[in-house]
Amino acid sequence: MKPYIRKALRSPQFLLFFTLAAALILIPVCAPWIAPNDPIENDYENLMLLHSEKYPLGTDQIGRCILSRLIWGGRTSLLIVFVVIVIAAAAGIFLGILSGYCGGWIDMLITRFTDIAVAVPETVFVIALVSVLGSSLGHTILAMSLVGWTEYCRVTRALVLSLKQNAYVEEARLGGMNEVQIIFRMILPNVIPYLLVNIAQDVGAKLLTLSGLSLLGLASQPPTPEWGYMLSEGRRFIQSDPHLIIYPGMTIVLNVIVFNLLGDSLRDILDPRFTRKRREWRKLKQWQSIE
Repeated sequence: MKPYIRKALRSPQFLLFFTLAAALILIPVCAPWIAPNDPIENDYENLMLLHSEKYPLGTDQIGRCILSRLIWGGRTSLLIVFVVIVIAAAAGIFLGILSGYCGGWIDMLITRFTDIAVAVPETVFVIALVSVLGSSLGHTILAMSLVGWTEYCRVTRALVLSLKQNAYVEEARLGGMNEVQIIFRMILPNVIPYLLVNIAQDVGAKLLTLSGLSLLGLASQPPTPEWGYMLSEGRRFIQSDPHLIIYPGMTIVLNVIVFNLLGDSLRDILDPRFTRKRREWRKLKQWQSIE
């Protein structure tokens, strides 16, 4: 881990996007102290304001502060996304290690089950399951977790198949370590860094899925502030008051871009081959433009 940390601290790109991602997480965490107003308080004397001293980004159709709802909405949106990722990553890593390390019929069974799960479109499955179970945040988390583990499982399995062939694993086994100790001390610490790329980029993907569900009315319910539901409420006023969808839409796009670029910067740090290939591709493009 130490070489990766040194590379990260020397990477301006990683430091920039890590700082932006940390800020996007800290803003909702500090919502009680930085939000200018109550996110669910109605002010019927100030409906559809574009901006004012009290409401910097204006108010919505029932007089609620848009800025406060954006700040508090990050708590709901990002909390759901992170809970889903933790559950999906834990399940995927467990199954991936079990499949790659044990091999045999266990590997075949988990691989076939993963292939079946991958074949089902994620968004369609989530919408169908939430529609059957009912609209609630708990059902949304359950549905997104049931389909979010597959990528972690496949990546973990591939990494474990590569790592378990290394000489130091056999030396650890000959030195008296049992299989559980080998997995937790030799395999898992070398798997986690590479999965951080998937985790960072999965934030954006899960956020888009959650926003789509909220837009359809299948996730957050009023009066809970949440970015996707703010889009759902504001789409009725897209022509008369477009600021009701512009602000939550820009917030979602900003979070998706920052976390995806954070994942790209992590991949550059963890996979030197990818960085070298990208540099060669850039040089090729430069030579082509000169010609």
